[in-house]
Amino acid sequence: MPTAAGRRPGWDRAASAGRQLLGLSWTAPSTRMAPRLTPPDRTGPMTRTAFAELEQRFSAIKDLSNGLSILSWDQEVMMPSGGAGARAATLAALTEVVHERWTDPALGKLVKRLSRKGADITPRQRRAVELVRVTQERAQAVPADLARRIALAESRGVESWRKARGERDFKLFADDLARMVDLRREQARCIAKRGKVYDALLARFEPGATMASIDPLLDELVAFSTQLLERVRSSGVTLDTSPLTGRFDVDAQRAFAQEVTAAMGIDAERSRLDTSSHPFCGGVGPGDVRLTTRYDRKDLRGALFGVIHEAGHALYEQGLDGRRARSPLGGAISMGIHESQSRLWENMVGRSRPFWRYWLPRLRRRHAALKGVSLDAMVKAVNAIRPSMIRVEADELTYNLHIALRYRIERDLIEGRLEVRQLPERWNASMHEFLGVVPRHDAEGVLQDIHWASGLFGYFPTYSLGNLYAAQFMAAARKDLRGLDASIAAGDMSRLRDWLGQQIHRHDQVYDADKLVRRVTGKPLGTAAFKQHITAKVKHLYA
Repeated sequence: MPTAAGRRPGWDRAASAGRQLLGLSWTAPSTRMAPRLTPPDRTGPMTRTAFAELEQRFSAIKDLSNGLSILSWDQEVMMPSGGAGARAATLAALTEVVHERWTDPALGKLVKRLSRKGADITPRQRRAVELVRVTQERAQAVPADLARRIALAESRGVESWRKARGERDFKLFADDLARMVDLRREQARCIAKRGKVYDALLARFEPGATMASIDPLLDELVAFSTQLLERVRSSGVTLDTSPLTGRFDVDAQRAFAQEVTAAMGIDAERSRLDTSSHPFCGGVGPGDVRLTTRYDRKDLRGALFGVIHEAGHALYEQGLDGRRARSPLGGAISMGIHESQSRLWENMVGRSRPFWRYWLPRLRRRHAALKGVSLDAMVKAVNAIRPSMIRVEADELTYNLHIALRYRIERDLIEGRLEVRQLPERWNASMHEFLGVVPRHDAEGVLQDIHWASGLFGYFPTYSLGNLYAAQFMAAARKDLRGLDASIAAGDMSRLRDWLGQQIHRHDQVYDADKLVRRVTGKPLGTAAFKQHITAKVKHLYA
């Protein structure tokens, strides 16, 4: 999700509307295709019939959720501002229908029958049943009226957030945000029962993750990042970022973005690129992926890295197995894994020297302002480490500090340790503590991200998880793909794309995130690979 307003989570706001409004487990939307989940199996006829009915019911719910996704995309990209009220009512009504489908007792009976120990089903079918069971239990825990009120609050919240950001005044958004916090807290309490309230919201985006698992990782990243940032500051080296600012024609920026995404492997027949106030990636699966960005005539960074980031999300979606598109196993595993794909392409490819060896001459031809910019100058400019107000403009090192700040604030909001009216003060104090900067106004401070307006509490930590996954995946790719940098320097990104497709994308939700990262890298998720990556970069640039 990029821009000075904050890059919208690559696949969060619009695409997640129906699923997140209900508090369901995160499942990417999908195309309308045959619901076959697995090859013919040896299950008994009664079990096959029950499983086929389960898939049929799930497919119908998926189709309705796809409608919600498209309506939400339209609200972000195409809808006139005067349509906000009617759209809120439509989304709320459709959300209620989806909720009714999920809480249908007949679906519950099928899940219960297929979940029995002796059920004659294959391991993959059992995984599919488990995914449906978890999602259904979350839906059953949430009253239909609450789901409808959340849907209305999201639509209204997004509109008031836009107005408040435009006028740089948090007070214009505070009441709607307080309402959303109350609703999400109520929803989480319905789901969590005896557990931590925030954990119930976190699980929507990163199944299996909890505050107990997230806190140590983020605490370690904060300690590491602040120490390395101090090393950068004391180095006396200041990298010049002026090549990225100047006068840049929007049409030329758009053409270059399309050229890069085509080289990455984005299929133009199954995607589109539009503009929005808060860039994101949405759509309804492998056959319909929708990217957005925004352009700044004075700064290349937002559109350039924003498009590469969202294209990373889009490659994941286009790489999913279409045969599973309307089945419970279809879709991405988690937002952490999804963010790993966008962050890998944006940072580990898009900011690399091999990438710019090939692409800088092509960018120069489109922008006269870059005529005298050398390869060394461009690589330094795109990798400069400098604390900033805006998350989506943050460098690789300070980015995790932005995430930790947001995570701690939203965690305390949901857990009842912080009030909405205290947000601007807490935000500004945390920015000073972590980064040594203080926002000049609310638009570049507490109002820069759309996540909370959309009720996406629990999403922010998946960005840092994505950074960690990305570093481990890239390290594994380099071991498997000899001469990868040389390929990228020659403009060939297909080897990396195909490797990611084979190792990650094509599996959909067959594996959970922990099992996938162990399969691909041979290790559980940790901070070591990311630390090695960023430390090497700092040593090279700030020696």
